[in-house]
Amino acid sequence: MTFHTPDPKVMLLTDAQRAGYGVMMTQTRLVIRSPYNTAETYSVEVAGVPMEVFSVSTYNKIGSLIVDSAAACPTGGVVFTDKVITWHVPRRITPLISSAVKILETHMGVYGQRLDKTKMATRHYKLSVTESHIIIEFPVGSPDGYYKSHAPDYAYHITYTVEPMLELLWRAENTQADTRYKVLFPITTPLMPRPPHVIDNSVPEQRVFDILLGTFLHDVELINITFTTRVLTVAECNARGFDVQEHRFANSSKTFSLRVPFSDEVVLKRNPDPLTTVYFLPLVFAPIQCFRSVCSLAAFSVLVLPTITGSCDQENFYVSVKYGSQQDNFQTMMLHAGSWRELDTELAKLYGLTDNGTHFSIIVHFTAPAAAFEDVYFKSIRARVDLLLLETLNMWQLNDFSIACYFPLTTTECYSNGTATATAVKVESVSNLNPEYLTLRDRSCKPAFSNDRFAFFSFKLNSCGTTRTVRLLLVFCPVCLVTGWPSCFRHTISCYYLLNYTKTMAFCASPRSTDPMADPGVGHLVVQIRLSKDISYTLFYQTEDYPVKKYLRQPLYFEVELMQSTDPQIEVVLENCWATLHKDRTSLPNWDLIVDSCESLDDLYLTVFHPVVADTRIHVPAHIKRFSIKMFTFTKDDVVLKEQIFVHCDAVLCDTTKPDGICSGQCANPLRYANSLRPTVADASQHKKQISSGPILL
Repeated sequence: MTFHTPDPKVMLLTDAQRAGYGVMMTQTRLVIRSPYNTAETYSVEVAGVPMEVFSVSTYNKIGSLIVDSAAACPTGGVVFTDKVITWHVPRRITPLISSAVKILETHMGVYGQRLDKTKMATRHYKLSVTESHIIIEFPVGSPDGYYKSHAPDYAYHITYTVEPMLELLWRAENTQADTRYKVLFPITTPLMPRPPHVIDNSVPEQRVFDILLGTFLHDVELINITFTTRVLTVAECNARGFDVQEHRFANSSKTFSLRVPFSDEVVLKRNPDPLTTVYFLPLVFAPIQCFRSVCSLAAFSVLVLPTITGSCDQENFYVSVKYGSQQDNFQTMMLHAGSWRELDTELAKLYGLTDNGTHFSIIVHFTAPAAAFEDVYFKSIRARVDLLLLETLNMWQLNDFSIACYFPLTTTECYSNGTATATAVKVESVSNLNPEYLTLRDRSCKPAFSNDRFAFFSFKLNSCGTTRTVRLLLVFCPVCLVTGWPSCFRHTISCYYLLNYTKTMAFCASPRSTDPMADPGVGHLVVQIRLSKDISYTLFYQTEDYPVKKYLRQPLYFEVELMQSTDPQIEVVLENCWATLHKDRTSLPNWDLIVDSCESLDDLYLTVFHPVVADTRIHVPAHIKRFSIKMFTFTKDDVVLKEQIFVHCDAVLCDTTKPDGICSGQCANPLRYANSLRPTVADASQHKKQISSGPILL
């Protein structure tokens, strides 16, 4: 074997095999394999593309030439951008071609498999031919390749690897020999830095560091996190309550999240001023790929002060306190009965305190001890509620609040029977007043009721030192409230009465155009049919008595009754009655008993109607119809078909004020026709009821 390096170098077959070359020969094929960068290969640049060339001539033992073989593989020609990989292959590979050639086929593939044009277009692959090169383009991140993580110098990088294939078929113009050329060329992008991003989602009001780190490839795992004071594994972080989680995405990438409470010892903090706290959280993330992500987070927690709002209605103050960033970590003080007092459990119960986690609310009646009276008017009183919020540790004042409203209050009432009532109120400006010591001008007229804030008097206007003054037609009755203390307090109340006063009242009446009528209502009317035991219609067969046994031609007494109604304007009319062999009212054969409200003329034994009169049971006779028939059976050719009958009726509920048609009365029109046709389907009128009797055995 002669290797061209390009200088010739002769080696025996055994020497070539020891040097790492592979040689195999069959009757039709000679295969020679050579690694890259061996001593017998050489590099050459073809159309600007570096190629590794392997050329060898093989002889038989007697020295005659067998074949010249050559292989040329590109080792470069790749251009990278952030999004596209471009691979250039020389169109004319001179180490393999000694004359002009014509390219017959050009194919592209991946990992040794050809791709058709549809797949290439779907994956955005491009194959083009220029005068000097065959160019293949494919995007970075195509699904035929894969990413891998790297950590040179503890910095996170990634690479993308893909193995495109180029397959050519050319024909030499001088020899017309065809050569098929195939190259599998693994390409790996240069290291692409991907420094992880730390996203701080912390909200100071929640008092938790909320950190998101990423994005990483699927081959990265988080091992531990280095804090200022210690190194913790992921399991130790979760056990400590830090909530470390891994988040995977559809493209196999992942991120890591971490939540650390401000209160944990790994969090550093300082107070630049009394109302501001700054929290620091230095971190070093150590994933399995041996790179580090270092971050230092700071959260400026400016104290959000609690706020107070309030409103009033005719009786109460409504006060709401919204928590700030310190939640309920403050003290609430109320001006209660003239002095500041903490809103403790007792006062909270007194004023109906409710708390939903973000607010608390209280309701204060305007006469409660927490309401201070500012001024009193003839028909109203002005009251005020004061609150103070203090920081718990240093007792700093966080907020103060005051709300004043007017509430209806009648202090004096004069009555026509010559009596009067008066209410004295202790206001804030006379703090030394004790209402219990107040009297009227007559010191014996003391309050009917008094406490530390009110004094209530009830008296006659001809007593307690009351004076009268007549002014034209008015009587003026003043009386004074005085105190028994040395300090002076005097309040005059007055009542005015007219000596002569007449009130004129007028009214008018118009005759009624119509009498009142009841509105129509909607309900259910029930009609039933019963079989009486005899003509007295006092005893009836019950449900458990059926089937009832009767002898041939023995009378059967039926009663049809409208139930649960006392309306005298309703009348029951039996429109049709008939008998069948079966329970089905539409079954055949059948025999008419009543047709068009009258007895059937086809029956040898006519149906007999019986009158109904009022008694202790029957209050409205029109609600009941009675008739009787004689027991019979259906026969055919003198043969009894079945020894039982069922009786069915269509009952019509009629308005007696509107007699018309069938509602003219039971058999009101005796002119009828024999064998008249009875409808087999019941009338859809809302006044018609269908009823049936149980089986009667012969």
